[in-house]
Amino acid sequence: MTSDYSRRAALRLVGAGGGAVGVGALLAACGGGRQGSEGKGAGGFPATPPWRFVFVNHVTTNSFFVPTRTGLADAAALLGLPAPQWTGSQDGNVSEMANAFNTAITSNADGIAVALTDDNAFVEPTKRALAKGIPVIAYNATAANNFPLTYVGQDLYRSGFLMGQRIARDVTSGDILVGISQPGGNNVQPRLDGITDALKQAAPGVTVRSVNTGAEQAAELNAITAAYTGNPGAKGIYAVDAGSTASIAQLITSRNLQGKVHAGGYDTLADTIKGVGSGALDFTIDQSAYLQGFLPVLYMYMYRLSGTLVTPPVTDTGLTFVTKENVGPYQSANSKFEGGPNAAMVPMPSAIPLPPATALTR
Repeated sequence: MTSDYSRRAALRLVGAGGGAVGVGALLAACGGGRQGSEGKGAGGFPATPPWRFVFVNHVTTNSFFVPTRTGLADAAALLGLPAPQWTGSQDGNVSEMANAFNTAITSNADGIAVALTDDNAFVEPTKRALAKGIPVIAYNATAANNFPLTYVGQDLYRSGFLMGQRIARDVTSGDILVGISQPGGNNVQPRLDGITDALKQAAPGVTVRSVNTGAEQAAELNAITAAYTGNPGAKGIYAVDAGSTASIAQLITSRNLQGKVHAGGYDTLADTIKGVGSGALDFTIDQSAYLQGFLPVLYMYMYRLSGTLVTPPVTDTGLTFVTKENVGPYQSANSKFEGGPNAAMVPMPSAIPLPPATALTR
């Protein structure tokens, strides 16, 4: 990730003609907003209008985004703002997402967070939004040639590359199946690319066979089951999205394949966490879905409150390998931060596991 998603990336459009951003419009809208509707300010901040933020999503009913929606609602409540609108498409339809984006612009939303799952469809809407003084933040997925102020989400290619290295510890030759809900989509394809590239280096004898599981969560189990039935000799079954991963856990459990085939994937749906605990899955990767809703609201709020002076930073929401060794808190907490019903504070452990060493550079 680079500073391409900073305020400079948006302001590159100034003077470019056509849908270029007007600096005056952006500053005026972000510093002003609707006058006369101010309420009590949050904390020690000045009073603000009831800014209305909109989230445009690609799979609006998918279980993965339950904690994301909790996060955006929590952030709005913390700031005394109305709950952001949640809109887009239920099944990855880019046209529906673009229409929702355009509707948010036309209705003068005060900020838009959008999952940039497509390289081209959201470029012009982003330009129009910025030209009207509406900040735009990418979350969950981004596109290199678009102009959001920033990106909040996992470094997707890197996570896939690290997953590929993890797979190579268990599988050194033969076929593996990798489920992907939306081939080509910016939210999942970089992960598959990372897995493939890592295995070319670490385990060149492994052949990756991708499985299109589709964007509709209910159909993913059928797709994964059919793929394994057709490839019973596969050494591993993996996935790069939440629904496909949960489906793998269900498949391995129902066919009693624990210990006979390696498996892993992404996110913390209930079946996935259960699968990690039982040994059906070797691991799953937590990317902090909650923060992908919580942080964009904070960033849009601060950007408007500061009149664009507080530029939202590119934020990698992380990569935690959840294994049988550390799955316990996920199982016992059943927390809203991971999509569960428990809204109570989760107790801190008596000792915090030592994180991986990192080199801090300037």
